[in-house]
Amino acid sequence: MQPYATIADIEARYRDLLTLTAADEQTGLRDDVRIEACIADASTEIRAILAARYSVADLSALDETSLAVLKLYCIDIAFYRIALDFSRSTENIKERYDQAVKRLEAIASGKGALGTVTSTAPVTEGVEAGDIGQNEVVLTAPERMFTRERLGRI
Repeated sequence: MQPYATIADIEARYRDLLTLTAADEQTGLRDDVRIEACIADASTEIRAILAARYSVADLSALDETSLAVLKLYCIDIAFYRIALDFSRSTENIKERYDQAVKRLEAIASGKGALGTVTSTAPVTEGVEAGDIGQNEVVLTAPERMFTRERLGRI
């Protein structure tokens, strides 16, 4: 699966701070390989948290708004991992990480929701796919065998 953020996304949000935080210890140049690994780890962490509520298919079919929300959380989680990897973490970075994880856990527990482009709800007889909510339970059962009409009056 694709990561929820890119180096360009992090750079757009934390331009100078990214270069200072992710500078290689030997050369002083930004280490993009280590940054990409941290972004991949952050995306995996997000998927692991959201797996309590969303399937892989649901996460693959997220709409633009939901992807934008996950991008923000991914940037904060990835930046925390970058800071840890380069031993340059601060309280501010840790606090943003904690808030992102807390919000993701709230979404996973049902206190928020992510939208999908296509509905994955099953279509049942007499019910259209658009009529079923994302977390709504739909029960189907066979027709009753014993009714008053079939049994007749005794």
